Amino acid sequence: MKIIAVGMNYPLHNREMGHTGENPEPVIFLKPDSALLKDSKPFFIPDFSDEIHYETELVVRINRLGKNIAPRFAHRYYDAVTVGIDFTARDLQRRFREQGLPWELSKGFDNSAALGTFLPVSRYKEVQHLGFHLCIDGQQVQQGCTADMLFRIDDLIAYVSRFMTLKIGDLLFTGTPAGVGPVSVGQHLEGYLEGEKLLDLYIR
Repeated sequence: MKIIAVGMNYPLHNREMGHTGENPEPVIFLKPDSALLKDSKPFFIPDFSDEIHYETELVVRINRLGKNIAPRFAHRYYDAVTVGIDFTARDLQRRFREQGLPWELSKGFDNSAALGTFLPVSRYKEVQHLGFHLCIDGQQVQQGCTADMLFRIDDLIAYVSRFMTLKIGDLLFTGTPAGVGPVSVGQHLEGYLEGEKLLDLYIR
């Protein structure tokens, strides 16, 4: 199982992070399977970072083996969706970027891919128009809608499958909207998809 993640897929978030240019193609990075955090287990802030940020995202689960998938067939290759959090060591990412170095370590560390409960895609009329949000200690801090994506889910699947074979159980983190921010010990994070709570964890 691999975790495929999309960067800079929401215009407002791009401006929030200081990215003003347009990306002609999706920005893709990977997280190892050891990054997965599920079953409402707590997220422990690692000792190598002083600035861990949450990035709430819609996550889709791949259910078929696929390579060079055409966009018009991409909807056949995922069967479930949920809310996830791409935890990011922002201080490390900033430093690596300033040095022109790869920044995987700021994204792919242990437990950096929190995952909510999956629900079947068939529950939703239109996967490209799903609202999701994150609450911290009961206060909404981030919200997004998949309609605002620069690159749609089906186009992302088609694009990624040109480079790497998608396998059953692979996860696609589709990008975060504006509103990312830091987490601290003791906070309670709850992620919602279309008003239904799918993700629930504490920061330790």
